[in-house]
Amino acid sequence: MLVTKEFTFSSAHRLVEYQGRCENLHGHTYRMAVTVEAPPGPDGIAFDFMKLKEIIHRDVISVLDHRFLNDIIPQSTAENIAIWVWRKLEGAIPLVEVKLFESSDSYVTYRGDFRR
Repeated sequence: MLVTKEFTFSSAHRLVEYQGRCENLHGHTYRMAVTVEAPPGPDGIAFDFMKLKEIIHRDVISVLDHRFLNDIIPQSTAENIAIWVWRKLEGAIPLVEVKLFESSDSYVTYRGDFRR
């Protein structure tokens, strides 16, 4: 069973290895969907939404929300943020996918397919 919880956080950043408007300081209200996989237990719950919220708030949202992302992720592209989130959460939950929306129509999806 796949279980997904969505979150939002607001952060500022600049793309230091980019030429264009995004090399300047700017911000986003990111939307993030984290998907885990587990079989339903005897109680019918595969992964408790409240437990998922607790873990992600503790390990990710509390670190990234209302922060300058370049202090945490030097080249803070959506791709690198998604990889960073994956690394913070892997081992703590049965991750399948991290989807990070930089805007309403632009997002990346990371499934732990490769390492940088």
